[in-house]
Amino acid sequence: MTIEKRGDRVAFRFSGPDATRLLGDVLTPPVLEENGPARWFALLAPQGKILAEGLIGWADGAHWVDVHASVAENFFKRMRMYRLRAKMEIESLAETHAVGWSPEAPETGIVHCDGRAEGLGYRVIAPIAEAESWDEGDGQARARIATGIAEMGPDFDAEDGFPHDIGMDHLGGVDFKKGCYVGQEVVSRMQHRGTARRRPAIVSGIASGARGDAIMLDGKNVGTIGDVVDGTAVAIVRIDKVSDPNAASVNGGPVSLALPQWARYDFAQSGSDSQDQ
Repeated sequence: MTIEKRGDRVAFRFSGPDATRLLGDVLTPPVLEENGPARWFALLAPQGKILAEGLIGWADGAHWVDVHASVAENFFKRMRMYRLRAKMEIESLAETHAVGWSPEAPETGIVHCDGRAEGLGYRVIAPIAEAESWDEGDGQARARIATGIAEMGPDFDAEDGFPHDIGMDHLGGVDFKKGCYVGQEVVSRMQHRGTARRRPAIVSGIASGARGDAIMLDGKNVGTIGDVVDGTAVAIVRIDKVSDPNAASVNGGPVSLALPQWARYDFAQSGSDSQDQ
């Protein structure tokens, strides 16, 4: 069974009698003590922008979380601040565990199916000694791009957007029915007013491009691309500015834009679906 290293991800373990309640009060999705696929989550600033995002899953009496390495220290600091007197343990596993990915469920480590969308494989968290045999590769990136999932690091930076911008509202990453969490007021307002205009799209045919390059259409910048793999990338675009998805360009070369299969929005559409998830 091939497991691919994800050296840009850092794992955390949350345990204790108050862990589930606190995580539910701070993070965007439902937080449950249930085995099954890992959910997409975000930690938001009070203004609603994403400070960290990743997967959260329950196993062995604890919640297992991963975030991009660039925000791991800030994530750890903020979660300890929110803990206050709660009866829980927050463990950074940066020095003891590795995060990996596999297209099929391996028999080693803490394994969770990636619940964001079909075809995204499995996240694996295991002691560093067990991860020494893991491979380098871009399988996770290929699967993610094909599905239209934007991730912090490859596609955008911290405080660079809202959950709606990366489709978390459509993929179970935001619970619009639970009580308050950090940044909830702003995200809820966007949902019910239908004001989301920046959305993920899959860009293909990129002959020359890199993360952050502009997508041009009718002489206007309508978005930016993330990391490019085999001429494709996930981009966050202004869907209300895309009149013809086959008329765009990156660095002067023609590209095509397509919506993810899970999308409930369309190009040249100024609002977003306000249906609760």
